[in-house]
Amino acid sequence: VILILTKLYDFNLGSVTESSLWRSTDYGTTYEKVNDKVGLKTVLSYLYVCPTNKRKIMVLSDPDRESSVLISSDEGASYQKFRLTFYIVSLLFHPTQEDWVLAYSHDQKNTKDKQTIKMKKKVKTLYSSMDFGRKWQLVHEHVTPNRFYWSVIGLDKELDLVHMEAHTVDGRAQYVTCRIQACSESSRNFPFPGYIDTSSLVVQDDYVFIQVTAAGRASYYVSYQREPFMRIKLPKYSLPKDMHIISTDENQVFAAVQEWNQNDTYNLYTSDTRGIYFTLALENVKTTRGLEGNMMIDLYEVAGIKGMFIANRKLDSQVKTYITYNKGRDWRLLQAPALDLAGNEIHCVLPFCSLHLHLQMSENPYTSGSISSKSSAPGIIVATGNIGSELSYNNVGMYISSDAGNNWRQIFEEEYSIWFLDKGGALLAVKQATVPIRHLWISFDEGKQWSRHSFSLVPLFVDGVLVEPGAESQIMTFFGHFSHHSEWQLIKIDYKSIFTRRCTEGDYQTWHLHNQRTCLKCTEILNSDVISKGEPCVMGEKQIYMKRRPGNHCMLEKDYSRILSAEPCICRASDFEWYRKVVSNNCTKGVKEIYTAKKQQCQVRAPKGLQLLTSEGKMTATLGTNVTFLVHLEEGDSMRTNIQLDFGDGTAVSYSNLTWTKDGIKHVYKSAGIFRVTALAENSLGFDSTSLYLHITCAVEHVHLLAPFVAIKNKEVNLTAVVWPSNPRTVTYFWWLSNSTEPIITLEASISYTFTVEGMNIVTVQVSSGNNILQDTKAIAVQEFFKSLLLSFSPNLDEYNPNIPEWRQDVGRIIKKALLQVSDFPEEQLLVAVFPGVPTAAELFILPNKNQSEGRKKSEEDLEHISAVLISALNQNLVEFELKPGIRVIVYITQLTLAPLVDSSPRHSSSAMLMLLSVVFLGLAVFLIYKFKRKIPWINIYAEVNHEKEQEMIGSVSQSESTPKITLSEFSTPKELKEKELDARVK
Repeated sequence: VILILTKLYDFNLGSVTESSLWRSTDYGTTYEKVNDKVGLKTVLSYLYVCPTNKRKIMVLSDPDRESSVLISSDEGASYQKFRLTFYIVSLLFHPTQEDWVLAYSHDQKNTKDKQTIKMKKKVKTLYSSMDFGRKWQLVHEHVTPNRFYWSVIGLDKELDLVHMEAHTVDGRAQYVTCRIQACSESSRNFPFPGYIDTSSLVVQDDYVFIQVTAAGRASYYVSYQREPFMRIKLPKYSLPKDMHIISTDENQVFAAVQEWNQNDTYNLYTSDTRGIYFTLALENVKTTRGLEGNMMIDLYEVAGIKGMFIANRKLDSQVKTYITYNKGRDWRLLQAPALDLAGNEIHCVLPFCSLHLHLQMSENPYTSGSISSKSSAPGIIVATGNIGSELSYNNVGMYISSDAGNNWRQIFEEEYSIWFLDKGGALLAVKQATVPIRHLWISFDEGKQWSRHSFSLVPLFVDGVLVEPGAESQIMTFFGHFSHHSEWQLIKIDYKSIFTRRCTEGDYQTWHLHNQRTCLKCTEILNSDVISKGEPCVMGEKQIYMKRRPGNHCMLEKDYSRILSAEPCICRASDFEWYRKVVSNNCTKGVKEIYTAKKQQCQVRAPKGLQLLTSEGKMTATLGTNVTFLVHLEEGDSMRTNIQLDFGDGTAVSYSNLTWTKDGIKHVYKSAGIFRVTALAENSLGFDSTSLYLHITCAVEHVHLLAPFVAIKNKEVNLTAVVWPSNPRTVTYFWWLSNSTEPIITLEASISYTFTVEGMNIVTVQVSSGNNILQDTKAIAVQEFFKSLLLSFSPNLDEYNPNIPEWRQDVGRIIKKALLQVSDFPEEQLLVAVFPGVPTAAELFILPNKNQSEGRKKSEEDLEHISAVLISALNQNLVEFELKPGIRVIVYITQLTLAPLVDSSPRHSSSAMLMLLSVVFLGLAVFLIYKFKRKIPWINIYAEVNHEKEQEMIGSVSQSESTPKITLSEFSTPKELKEKELDARVK
């Protein structure tokens, strides 16, 4: 059965407007349109076939029109439609359970911005189904695209385990695992104890890889067989910028690393079995950009032969092609063909001239790449390439090797797409042309001879070829179009007739895998053609394959391609890299004992090179979270060295040897601050110590700037930022004063400042804690002198006081308006500030007239006059305002201060003012104790208990005199607030 989904895209609308689903039950001879089975008006987007049961089909509708899934269990003959509450972007089927599916979605969630406007936000969400899409349940929100994986069979204990990279509310990525039926917050596991870089999680075979960037430097970690993560060890000064995992086959990691001084090249590294220690395999491998902008490494793994790779290396601005037979241990250039297609001799001498290949893999499953090989046809490699001193995109042709890259032949002078037919027994070639074609070429003798066949009466623009849709069929389907404006055309070709019979035992022969040319020394690989002929041992063994005799037109059996025998070779130096055998190398005896690393008892030495760091590589952590410290000792006996770790908060731990700390030392700090963490390693021969300074932060939730409403010109004032919760020593303060272009930066919450210019001055303080920055702004009126009066109100105002800044500002404007109604003074001369807390109190500031040209004495007399007028009006209860219909509030003057003139000249007696202040406070204390009994107005207690985020306001300030100001605020319970027993006035 063949299923084909076609879609009509309207470029004017920018969307798909129609779709058609086609089904063939005779390998493409005829097709039936089955839109009526899925809904005539349904527009489809993607078609999926279950990899473990080809009879099960899942088709997705276009999410721009509706969200639904159509399910078939009979190879697309009938469908059931299920509506979805989310939009599927991609599906991932379980490797063994045919009904288990993961769906990645961009859910549309309602959110609100700062202006409370409803918006649609895409939330990247993962869903799961255990009945092939009939019912779905949420697994996790905020999952990174393409970073979710099913459990690895034979390694993960639970079949329904999911590995994923998910983001926290603040956007940081974590490695999360959970079971799809139980993925609540309490059931989730975090195998890596910290945050990771976005799009860095890779789960592949026995390995899990993640990346962590700190201070601009990337570090890579690996978990082998789900063991604790270990930091990957690369050469000390490689300083990687990027890493791609190429292969994890045969218990080894093959990785491409872009180092600090590379831009368009990568270095190849191979690892030990656990993926921790990496050895350089090849430098400066070329990269190219894919159609979607993704980076592709010019490295090709030859199918069917273990340890064989081909790479394009950039050296001195030239790109050359190299081949390895031992997984990167040794590399050499490719020997060019001896003859061209016409039989003429090619003069190409290594290392000055060689064969170079294009190594781009096809991103389209229905087109061939520039290089092809097949595991069922070991040793055959077909590729686009050129002969010369370097890789070129001009004068390219097609080349083939039948003996695993030792010898090459040219088969075409132009570029062709090559496919393997009959499990690799025949080769199909189609010309890559910009014009329509109608011929194809087939070879039965590994490319030595080609026969031309016509596949269409009318030339066709070939868009792709579907080869071997069934395991036992000999059918291929060409699809394309006759012109740029015509519909798609499908051409079925049954090539069974080109075979005369089925292959028998006599049609097969043995083929010995060998490395014809191998370097004498590793350092000579890339610079010398010193070679030895015909090395029969590849990856430590002599491998003999059974393959069909070239030229026989017989149809291959299902399991014809196999290793007939594999005999271990005697180990030689070339089988080892440094002091470890090449992974998957099967050599035995020989020099194996010489080169194999041996465990030896180390001599006891004094500790040296003690290192201390956190598992995340950061010098900061959040209060209340687990901090994992890692201790590493470069020299010294880890079994006989005592380790002590002082966390700097009064607690410490001690271990008898270093092995107890291999999983890290965990600690939770209970207070914010900067802590000196010290590690000490000590044995009988000496000691070593090291320290780090760890910043434990707690996010600042609110900041309030304490500043006077009015300040005296050229007199120093105090500005204080109150943060909640308090973070000692972990907060940085940025003070923006007046019209300054640069802030004053402090670690203290208070500064002193002198304003030199009269008028309104804006002060802003920004508080930085961790990744969080908050700010508060105040306007301060700066004058040479002013007067102030304390105000109180009728008790009914307290019942409507929510004690928030916005309410105080609004009430202050209302009070000012009420004062202006009983006087004819300019509005700019009055300023009212309402204090936090209850009973409600305020301060009235009377400022000199800006436009008054008379001298200071006249201005002072005017302030005294204004003050007298207002005091008179207040004492006669003439100042009142309507808070709400039926609720009128009377404004009084608080008779606890004479409100003298405040200025910058020391005319008042300091001792007299101090005595007056003492009398005032004593009188207030007696009054409060008598009247309010247990209602003690301590502001700091009020703020602490009620978590008040705006602390006490400051009235006016003067350095030279202590003008008595009373601020009324009280610490009251809700019950006490209702017990309004008193008049708020002081008589």
